Amino acid sequence: MNFIRTAAACPVTKVADVEFNVKNIKECIDLALNENSKLIVFPELSITSYSCGDLFSQNELLDKSDKAIQDLCNYSREKDIMISVGAPLLHNYSLYNCAYIIYSGKILGIIPKIHIPNYSEFYEKRWFAGGKPFYCEKIHLTFQKYVPFGTNLISKAGDINFSFEICEDLWAAIPPSSYLSLMGANIIGNLSASNEIVSKSQYRKELVSSQSAKNISAYVYSSSGVHESTTDLLFSGHLIISENGSVIKENERFQRHNEIITSIIDIDKLNHERMKNLSFRDSMNSLNLQAEIIPFEFKDPSIKNFDRRIEMHPFVPSDEKVRKERCEEIFKIQASALAKRLEHTSSKKVVLGISGGLDSTLALLVAVKTFELLDYPMKNILTITMPGFGTTDRTYKNAVNLCKELGTTFKEINIVDACLQHFKDIGHNPDIHDVTYENVQARERTQILMDIANKERGILIGTGDLSELALGWCTYNGDHMSMYSVNSSIPKTLVRYLVQYAAEYETYGEISDTLMDILGTPVSPELLPKDKKGEISQKTEDIIGPYELHDFFLYYFIRQGADNDKIIFLANHAFKNIYDEETIKKWFEVFIKRFFSQQFKRSALPDGPKVGSVGLSPRGDWRMPSDASSRSFL
Repeated sequence: MNFIRTAAACPVTKVADVEFNVKNIKECIDLALNENSKLIVFPELSITSYSCGDLFSQNELLDKSDKAIQDLCNYSREKDIMISVGAPLLHNYSLYNCAYIIYSGKILGIIPKIHIPNYSEFYEKRWFAGGKPFYCEKIHLTFQKYVPFGTNLISKAGDINFSFEICEDLWAAIPPSSYLSLMGANIIGNLSASNEIVSKSQYRKELVSSQSAKNISAYVYSSSGVHESTTDLLFSGHLIISENGSVIKENERFQRHNEIITSIIDIDKLNHERMKNLSFRDSMNSLNLQAEIIPFEFKDPSIKNFDRRIEMHPFVPSDEKVRKERCEEIFKIQASALAKRLEHTSSKKVVLGISGGLDSTLALLVAVKTFELLDYPMKNILTITMPGFGTTDRTYKNAVNLCKELGTTFKEINIVDACLQHFKDIGHNPDIHDVTYENVQARERTQILMDIANKERGILIGTGDLSELALGWCTYNGDHMSMYSVNSSIPKTLVRYLVQYAAEYETYGEISDTLMDILGTPVSPELLPKDKKGEISQKTEDIIGPYELHDFFLYYFIRQGADNDKIIFLANHAFKNIYDEETIKKWFEVFIKRFFSQQFKRSALPDGPKVGSVGLSPRGDWRMPSDASSRSFL
């Protein structure tokens, strides 16, 4: 499934002690191999150490460095790992600060540093020349002929394209990795020696993650450690692995022992993002540059121990602080979008159908925030509860209490008699609890809400969420329709956290208590009669499956374009202590069948704001024929 484990390493070094340094480099390689890593990135000039100063002009040090590279080649001969190690190279009377790329006993290429810093605490131009951009030649070493030497090298193993830059190259206005990514590299290694001063580590981390985001790549960064010379500077051994803007692994700096970090990179995810991102593609097409491709093959590319963290709820941040900030931002997006629509339509009233469930509760909270933003009176929020055949006391009570506690204009309209009359009109037996029985209620409610909105010169706010739209769990031209839909790009798992956020941070007292009780109510459309105890008999997740699974499927199907095997594999990993594989496969098949068969509902969606990275609006993210076949996806 195109995963690869990468490693960033910081070995213990002694300045100018090549034999000692190589010994620790080998130990780090073995540590990475034990973790099943296929790439390891060492710091800049790690063979000699970075802080040798004028010793770089001594032939003895350079000779020992060359022999150490040959030793590492021999050491790697039977090892299935690409090694990226830093060392000087004397070529045509110029000394270059280089990354040597070694695999299975052979140097695949040598990449010189392009941007040579010569300011503040750095004065590398005293020793090193800069490599030419977009240049490659073949050079001869004492132990290997025709070695590619240049700045446009990409080592290719299947769909995985490796390239490298060195320290200051990343700090340049246009880093070489930007060009290399546009030439096809999807994993960038950086061999670095970045000293520590106050707050620099955060900037460095942001720089790495930003570069991986702009390049839609993985970025493996390794910097020199505390055993470099401390004559004027201290290095911390900062190790970072980032993927498409997210730091997925980082070490604790200032370690005093050999250290590696490893993480699994999702190559298919990166390649799919590049395929979708037309700006990236256009940039590739406008760049009239060619990389020097160096093909090779891993002996065994499989992942032995899949330990990449896969979130059960990919739409919901796992970190509580981040989740709180995300919820606050989402409310602002929803409220600002609704405010614009109200101003555009010159409407000062909104109508909402309130059921006592999560979705209508979230829509009501958004309306309240919007009216606060516009300084409109809360009485202009017209909340209608419409009990029917399946309405329970719990949901009814919560709907009534919430509307009154928030100060809205509340009205109750019982739809039972109207539905019975409609059954009579269309010749349907009300004892037959089929889809007609259910949809009559949904459409009756929508008719009432639409007509009240017309009567009051307001707009009807839709309550349906992204998960329901993905599954088509809504009645066409019933709860499917509104005049503006504020929840249309929010999945069910996130709806729950938004309501919880409102209960914990935005409200208090009775309002908060009501919200917490709504959170504890089973998800249900309440379109079938109550059970003998007067409780909900129609639980949505018993019928179509757990929403947390469907949201997981939706994220990987839409956001990453993942194939079935990968989605099932990731779901098994994420939910390994909750659902077995048979259950996951069962509900995934339900997801695929419903997603395809219900596209016609999404093709006729009302307007609504996009909130997250996944949307199903036919005017934006998702344009799919309503009669597409699901056969190939099952």
